[in-house]
Amino acid sequence: MALQIDMIDETNELTEEHQQLIEKLLNYAAKEEQVEDGSELSLTFVTNEEIQEINKTYRGKDQSTDVISFAMEEMGEGEIEIIAPDMPRMLGDIIISLERAKEQADEYGHSFIREMGFLVVHGFLHLLGYDHMNEEDEKRMFSRQKTLLDGFGLER
Repeated sequence: MALQIDMIDETNELTEEHQQLIEKLLNYAAKEEQVEDGSELSLTFVTNEEIQEINKTYRGKDQSTDVISFAMEEMGEGEIEIIAPDMPRMLGDIIISLERAKEQADEYGHSFIREMGFLVVHGFLHLLGYDHMNEEDEKRMFSRQKTLLDGFGLER
């Protein structure tokens, strides 16, 4: 068994090949991070305009960005954790701007799929609790991203 991935391309621009590669990358990263089989996540691809609206609504930042993650396992104040024996682990949601990914691939001088891989792994690690709010956490997260991408074959 593998991850249960609900992948939605609201832009209708991702090829079947891209989607399959992203699914394989996520399953590779999940295996490397020892995530339980059957864990669920949602991955949505949107436009710059759509991600800007999401960023404004949920993060108070009125600007587009490349990737936003909403981790289901982060407990907010007053929230109650729901655990059931037969319930799969719900990791959360990753939202990626396809437009921004293309722009950044050009800007950084690597392939579109390398940039997509970077954003997917970045979002996935956020779902698992990684962060980059301080220098130490940033080094840990970015080092892990590089290790996962290199191990999968998406080196820079």
